[in-house]
Amino acid sequence: MTKTAFLRPRTAPAEPMESLAGLLREWLPLQRWFAGKDRPVTDLGVLSMTELFPGCLHVLVHAGHGGVPAPGGASPAGDCYQLLLGVREHPSPRLGKALIGRVLDGRLAGLTVYDALHDPRAAQLFLERLRHPGAAGPLRFECDGSQQVPAGLVPRLMTAEQSNSSLVYGDEYILKVFRRIQPGVNPDLEVPGALARQGCHRVPAPVAWFRTTHPFRATLGVLQPYLRNASDGWTLALEALAAGDDFTAQSHALGRATADVHLALSSAFPVGAPGENGRTAVAMTERLTAAAHAVPALQPFVPGLRAAFAALATCDAGPPAQRIHGDLHLGQVLRAGREWFVIDFEGEPSRPLSERRSAHSPVRDIAGMLRSFDYAARQRRPWRPEWARRCREAYCAGYAARAGWDPRKKHGLLRAYETDRAVYEVLYEARHRPDWLPVPMAAIERLAVRGD
Repeated sequence: MTKTAFLRPRTAPAEPMESLAGLLREWLPLQRWFAGKDRPVTDLGVLSMTELFPGCLHVLVHAGHGGVPAPGGASPAGDCYQLLLGVREHPSPRLGKALIGRVLDGRLAGLTVYDALHDPRAAQLFLERLRHPGAAGPLRFECDGSQQVPAGLVPRLMTAEQSNSSLVYGDEYILKVFRRIQPGVNPDLEVPGALARQGCHRVPAPVAWFRTTHPFRATLGVLQPYLRNASDGWTLALEALAAGDDFTAQSHALGRATADVHLALSSAFPVGAPGENGRTAVAMTERLTAAAHAVPALQPFVPGLRAAFAALATCDAGPPAQRIHGDLHLGQVLRAGREWFVIDFEGEPSRPLSERRSAHSPVRDIAGMLRSFDYAARQRRPWRPEWARRCREAYCAGYAARAGWDPRKKHGLLRAYETDRAVYEVLYEARHRPDWLPVPMAAIERLAVRGD
């Protein structure tokens, strides 16, 4: 009998979590996807623990912060995170970066725990779970029966900065494992599935997925086709800047692709009335107040930013509210051949799932992409504002050609949504990438002082 034999029950006892709590309390705040970096973890509790296969635990944990206020929409009481934990006596030296630590007491005493997504064997066994629908404790593995995923695909963990974790299998499929879990259907499963039924080719369709029924119903991960020869828009934009090349043709085509996705979304989901700008302005102002409290550098610009939101209440109502992407930028689009594809429909992870699944003005997505052009232009010195300006113009023109309305003619809406996006960026960078903070702060100064 091995030391992991105690894991044989499908739903493992909670007691092992007691011996893991100290290790996880130190490890969690170091992870890129952990939302509570600026708040101490005061308590850690297991919500669900299930053996996926011998030596691998699926765990949902609650990280509490002792009621410390949470900027950006995170719950003051804490958050739920999904972990896949490998448990071995002697892990491979190749798992060095994935190690969480060695357990000193309890049923796991003497065993080493690590992030199992870094383990190729565990990743392959996990794919087998997705290939064969079924249940493991509260977990449910489901798939699109019309598509067959081959066995034996070699896994590799993507190392790019993400708010989740992604595994690529044989350069044919990509599995996104959501880290911060909220009750309900995740838009990154719901939206691509709905668009596939609409015949929209701009978004890879879900092939398989898994979810939980306890302690609440929630989506845990999605497997989709991997566009192996594609390049993301961020990389392509930086390459164009480095070479001194124009990016307007690509931006125009990207605007058309964005409009295609918005049109498909308006057919797949209910469409609301034209934007309730007064309510939107109030919500934007509240987010600004919370962000300025968390990032003091914002405070001198608050009056000017509030003016942008106040103007929203009296400007053109704009297009009807509908389902949108919710976090659109150059890193969320892929170009394969001459076609643009849109990915990652999860929305801004810091915002409540109910908000991410609700209808919003499509101008919000457009503003996100326009901010992304500015981000790209500021990666090189001297800054090339004319490059970003040309990209913005081309993108809006491409969008207008397909959608039938021009974002540039909705100046008040566009300014408010760009301002709201820049406020979000300031909060995000302050918490995750402080060295990048000057990029959105430059936009904040422009939007607040110059009013454009």
